[in-house]
Amino acid sequence: MSWRRPSSLALGLAFLASLSAAANIEVTVGKDSKLEFVPASIKAQIGDTITYKFFSKNHAVAQSTFADPCHIQDNGIFSGFTPNTSPDTAAPTDFTITVNDTKPLWFYCPQTNGNHCQSGMVHAINAPDTGNTFDAYKAKAQQASTPSTPPAGTLPVGGLRKLHIDVGFNGQLMFNPNNVTELVGTVVEFSYNPMNHSIVQSSFDKPCQPIDREGGGFVAPFVPTMQTPSGVTFEVTLTNGDPIWFYCAQTKKSHCQSGMVGSINAATTGDKTFQAFKDLASKAPPSTTGADSPLVGALKVNGTFIGDLGSTVLDTTTLDPSLGSNIPPPNMTYPPYIGGMAGGNQPANYNWGDNITDEAVAVLQALQYIDNFIVALLLEGYNQMSQGQWANVYPGSITQTLGSLVAQSLIHRRTYTDSLQHFGKDVVGQCAKYDTTAALQDVDTWLETVLAGLHLSIGATLDALSALAVSDPWTTPALATGLGSQARMSALVNMMQNHVAAAAPREVLIPTALATSYIAAHYAQDSSCAPPSKDAKTFPALVIKDKTIQPDTNRVTAITVEIPDGAKGGLFIAWLGPWGGLSYTSVDATTSTAAVPSTLSGHVWAVLTNKDGVKADDLDTVTVAGPEIMWVSQQWSVSDF
Repeated sequence: MSWRRPSSLALGLAFLASLSAAANIEVTVGKDSKLEFVPASIKAQIGDTITYKFFSKNHAVAQSTFADPCHIQDNGIFSGFTPNTSPDTAAPTDFTITVNDTKPLWFYCPQTNGNHCQSGMVHAINAPDTGNTFDAYKAKAQQASTPSTPPAGTLPVGGLRKLHIDVGFNGQLMFNPNNVTELVGTVVEFSYNPMNHSIVQSSFDKPCQPIDREGGGFVAPFVPTMQTPSGVTFEVTLTNGDPIWFYCAQTKKSHCQSGMVGSINAATTGDKTFQAFKDLASKAPPSTTGADSPLVGALKVNGTFIGDLGSTVLDTTTLDPSLGSNIPPPNMTYPPYIGGMAGGNQPANYNWGDNITDEAVAVLQALQYIDNFIVALLLEGYNQMSQGQWANVYPGSITQTLGSLVAQSLIHRRTYTDSLQHFGKDVVGQCAKYDTTAALQDVDTWLETVLAGLHLSIGATLDALSALAVSDPWTTPALATGLGSQARMSALVNMMQNHVAAAAPREVLIPTALATSYIAAHYAQDSSCAPPSKDAKTFPALVIKDKTIQPDTNRVTAITVEIPDGAKGGLFIAWLGPWGGLSYTSVDATTSTAAVPSTLSGHVWAVLTNKDGVKADDLDTVTVAGPEIMWVSQQWSVSDF
């Protein structure tokens, strides 16, 4: 009887693949005053999100069964009604659902004033092409009984209803919109714009002052920024229908007193309307902002949650890629949001020894040299993902995770720079300009380059741990404790590339000298990018011209390499596999082809050498070109999934 591996791994890969490729599909509801969804019928994959944008006059999205259109099904999705007077400008509130399977989903607008559903205002996701088709659903809706359900006032369920408020809209001292009526359960998202604003909840009676009540109210920090969009948002969820009053606490130009106030669910008549609040604010004393923020709500930077600033100001200049060239002294921390993204800051105590050996200095400088490149690469690519040309390529959860990788890499680098500075040794200056044009040509190439950088750092750190364990034992915990997060991140990128997360039982050790050579050979543009050691060698990049792949397993069985000019004698490929797995195969003198050992799995490093049998510690003494990373195979065939 044949045995197959259980499908949990396959499901995990499929889930990651669906997330990586997930799309957001926008559907307009009632645009141009037409009773229609556009597009009316769509195809969506697992993980895709559908966002509904509402236009005049007052529409909603409700889920029914195919058999009973115009009436909400048990536990059906419902957006809540969303009034809007404009036929061509979407309401500030939208509604987003996530597709969890590919079964047909049937929707309609339940507005009874004009019987929208019965008038053909219906919508479908993944409707069959035959049988219960979209057209058949629409025809049934036109014959459906009235009234449609649910009625106005029903709360949203089954998706994310979000009200978007611009802070400092169009350079003005205002929230836009500044006076809205919303349903319980709605998430209110404030988006920061230039120049320097905050968001603070007040009472009606004391505008421009934080609300004085048990538990307080929401407080979001000042965010000095000149970027639109800034990437900084603050979210609060409406838990009841009580009126909410808020303001900007910026005292320069007296923002609150100048009318930068807002309300949610304020009365439309009487003595506590939005206009009455605004008039009262114009006479208020100077604004205050209260305790450190954020409080009550959720502060996010490019989708990454920031738990605690320890301050009333979020310095968004830290989003600048130039952060990579700034090396703080040991007693100074990064801006709090970096620690929030990373999940923590550098250690409070490295337990440094009384001294540091010259070998440890050289090793730490080499590791910093590698991480300088990784940090620069991550910052540039992450900016493209969060607010540049790659925005929305991946869902927010993936972008957030990669944002954590950026922040963690900055924290990891502090291990080297803090230690070097503590002992009065030189840190490594940042390269003036890496040649990353090819690496940044698209997001997939960037991810491949990031993965190579992570493997370089992991492999060189393992080499450093072996070299310094006896002479500088304090380095062991300082270096080893950073390996876990890097390994987890490389596993994530593996899965995004449809590989298993962990294709080998151990990480690959790569000699530090070869790791720095890899950076120099591939990305150095001038002398500022050279390895820190004066004795460091830079070997030519190993060019793999072709790979022989076994069709049934997708295993790479041989490679053909480019032989550098001047290389003489017998040549070999040194294969650096999981720790303890160094092996050699000869390079055919005629075809320049070398076999790949069948015992290797996952990512390995290939080095062209002029001698075989040399230990890893001495590999740089026989290297002709390389190293170069490549994916060999994984322990489970894709066909098994």
